[in-house]
Amino acid sequence: MNNKKKLAAKILKTSPSKVRFAADAMEDIKKAITRSDLRGLIAIKKVFKARINSQSLGRARKIKVQKRKGRQKGRGSKKGSKYSSLTRKAAWTIKIRAQRKFLKELRDKVLITPNDYQNLYRKSKGGFFRNRRHIKLYLSEQNMVKKNK
Repeated sequence: MNNKKKLAAKILKTSPSKVRFAADAMEDIKKAITRSDLRGLIAIKKVFKARINSQSLGRARKIKVQKRKGRQKGRGSKKGSKYSSLTRKAAWTIKIRAQRKFLKELRDKVLITPNDYQNLYRKSKGGFFRNRRHIKLYLSEQNMVKKNK
C-alpha cells in the first residue's frame, strides 16, 4: 500500500502523507497495479488528496492589505541590516545610471558643451552629485545650460 500511496502522490503532485484511500475501496486499490489503474481510481474519487490543515493565511492577508496602504513598513518591521534589502552598490548603480542618462540627454539636446559634459560626468562618477535634481541645481548656479532657440 505504501508504494501505491507514493505512486498516487506522484500522479496527484503532492506528498504521500496527503494521499487518502476511501475505506470502501480497499479491494480495488489492492488490485490496482499500474499508473492508469490509479488514475482511474482518482477519477472516481476512491483515491484523493486530503486537505490537511496548514497555517492560516488570514492574518497574512490582512497585513498585506495594510502594507499596500503603506502601513507597517517602518524600521521596526524590517529584518536584516540597513543595506540588506538594497545594498550600497545597488543604490549607487541606480543613482549613477540615472545621472549619466540625464547628462547624455543634455549633451544630445546640445544644452551643455562637450567639455562641460565631460566635467559633469567625472563629477558624478566621483559622487559629487546626490541626484539628478542636484545636477540641475548645479547647472543653474554655474550658468552652464544653453537656451534653445
